[in-house]
Amino acid sequence: MIELKKLEDIVENVTKVLPGGSEHVRAEVRDNVRLILQSAFSRMNLVTREEFDAQSLLLVRTREKLDKLERVVRKMED
Repeated sequence: MIELKKLEDIVENVTKVLPGGSEHVRAEVRDNVRLILQSAFSRMNLVTREEFDAQSLLLVRTREKLDKLERVVRKMED
């Protein structure tokens, strides 16, 4: 899932571009944008950079083991 800090940064950037007005309106827009983004991001099934890196490393290790096993099987077939 996306980090809360990044989500808050996006929300703040959106509210900064709003024309001046009452703080109540800005707060309402900020809350609505936050809810919309949270909903959209949760439907996307996003992962953190750390989760992605861990899975990438696991994939590399698995690929190396598979390559090694394929070489062993080839030698056994010869």
